[in-house]
Amino acid sequence: MKWIRTEVDLEKHVIVPELDPNMESPDKFLEDYIFNLTKTSIDKSKPLWDLHLLNLRTSQSEAVGIFRIHHSLGDGTSLMSLLLACTRQMNDPQALPTIPTNKKKDKKINDGRAGFLRIVLMFWSFFQLFWNSLVDVLMFIATAMFLKDTENPLKGGPGSELTPRRIVFKTVSLDDIKLVKNAMNTTINDVALGITQAGGNKNEEDNLPKNLRLRSTLLINIRPSAGIQALADMMEKNAEAKWGNWIGYVLLPFTIAIRNDPLDYVRDAKATVDRKKRSLEAIYTFYIAELVLKLFGIKAASAVSHRVITHTTLSFSNMVGPLEEIGFYGHPMAFLAPTSYGQPHALMINFQSYINKMTIVLSVDEGTIPNPHQLCDDIADSLTLIKDAVLTKGLV
Repeated sequence: MKWIRTEVDLEKHVIVPELDPNMESPDKFLEDYIFNLTKTSIDKSKPLWDLHLLNLRTSQSEAVGIFRIHHSLGDGTSLMSLLLACTRQMNDPQALPTIPTNKKKDKKINDGRAGFLRIVLMFWSFFQLFWNSLVDVLMFIATAMFLKDTENPLKGGPGSELTPRRIVFKTVSLDDIKLVKNAMNTTINDVALGITQAGGNKNEEDNLPKNLRLRSTLLINIRPSAGIQALADMMEKNAEAKWGNWIGYVLLPFTIAIRNDPLDYVRDAKATVDRKKRSLEAIYTFYIAELVLKLFGIKAASAVSHRVITHTTLSFSNMVGPLEEIGFYGHPMAFLAPTSYGQPHALMINFQSYINKMTIVLSVDEGTIPNPHQLCDDIADSLTLIKDAVLTKGLV
């Protein structure tokens, strides 16, 4: 298969269904509409995307746009860059959204032992990077071959990728997450992972076996330029941040355990993520997948990807969004809620920031997780619990 240039007929891509303006529960209708969409696939005889515009007033917005795009067109970074290229700032209709960037902190040692300590730290960092990368790559290979997570209530059965998905979401305060982040000297991703692990404990801890191996598969952007990029830059021939699927695998241990101190959930998440940051796992697993693709073809590469995902329990991601209010052809956007379906995991958890909001999105197989709204609420309640603990301890 290969890409070919084609004409786009918008009539085949933009769907505007006629809706009953007096329907009883618009939120439930929207949820069921998306659920029914996940029973279908995009027609491969045309470009692999469609846009559903629902003139439907829900609890969070005046209308809803559902952008459905095949993952072969790009990864999360590519597709979010595409979406943002279609929007403009509400306070400046000619300006593109501000692209968040990561600020690197300069660490300096100023005493007389600076040179010696720098050399020691350099060698120690190199050793950690080498050892962690070796262990993680071997674990990835073992997972692709035979190493499975312990059977547990969150894990879907064979054929989960073929089941329809119930997609639910809840918006919480990004300022609350930043408050915890700043008080505990962590990152937003650490806090997101911490509250997710805390929320998972409320329903599942009593049902899970002891000595549990439970992992989340993270698909990590391996581009040299981190974060969302300007679409025009990604389309340049020799761009540093290229369009497409440039993602590597990271297998992240997911802890299910009751903690007496709510802050321990965030501390545990930070320790896990910090360990993964001192590893080249994402880069090496990307090139392993590329090597399999070149040597054995697309079917073998897909089989490796499928085995890795089916041998782990869930997917987790955190995407940074615009810093200011944006509009889609003049219509202000209330929230962004990205997710996917068709993956072998029965549970996918996405965090998406937008201005001062964070939207938690769950994509679930109802046969495995019959009450996704409760799980979503539990994750949100865990943020409140952890924020209250920070305030009570006077860490702010």
